[in-house]
Amino acid sequence: MFETRPDRTDEIVLVGRSNVGKSTLMREITGHSFDTGQRPGVTRKPNHYDWAPEDFMLTDLPGFGFMKGVPEDVREAIKTDIVQYIEEYADNILVGVIVLDGKAAIDIIDRHTGPDSIPHTVELYHFLRDVGITPVIAVNKMDKVDDRDARLNEIGDRFGLMPPWEQWQETIAPISAKRGNIEALNEAIREHLHDAQRDDLFKFF
Repeated sequence: MFETRPDRTDEIVLVGRSNVGKSTLMREITGHSFDTGQRPGVTRKPNHYDWAPEDFMLTDLPGFGFMKGVPEDVREAIKTDIVQYIEEYADNILVGVIVLDGKAAIDIIDRHTGPDSIPHTVELYHFLRDVGITPVIAVNKMDKVDDRDARLNEIGDRFGLMPPWEQWQETIAPISAKRGNIEALNEAIREHLHDAQRDDLFKFF
C-alpha cells in the first residue's frame, strides 16, 4: 500500500494509464514541478500537493497498464494499490479525474475490449461511480487530434455516454495540458466542487 496520506480531508485524484500526461496536468494545475519521465511508469507512488491552509489536496496516482521494462507483477501491484487507495478514501475524494491520451485512447480501449475483458480505463470509470466518486474524463493531447468532435463522441461512446459529447461537458473535458489549455477541465471540476459545497476551492481551478 502507498505511504502515509497527508492529513487532508478532501482531495481530487488524477488516475489513468502511464504516459497520458497526468504529471504534466498536475504541474499545470498547481504551478509546481513534479517528476515526469520520458519512460512510462516513472511515478510509482502518489504525488500529493496541498494548498495550506485549505483542507484539500490534489493527488496524482501512479499510471497503470503496460510499462516497458517493468515486470508484470509490479504493474499488477501498482494497479491493486490504486484501487485500494480509491476504496479507502472514497468518502474524501470529491472528483476522480481519469486522464486519457486523446490520440491513442480509442485504439487502446478497443484493443482491450473483448468478451471476457473490459479496458482498465472504462472499468475505472465505472468503479469510481460504484464507490460514489464523481468521475471526469480529461481527454488530453487534443492538440494532436484532427477531428475533435468525432474523436470526443467516440470516446464518450466507449464509456456509455451517448453522443453528442457536448451534452456531457461536466464529464468529458478536452484539454492539452502541455499547452496550458485545461479550462474545460477546470470548469467541470468547479461544477462538481459546487455540488460538494466547496466553492472555496474555485480559486485553484
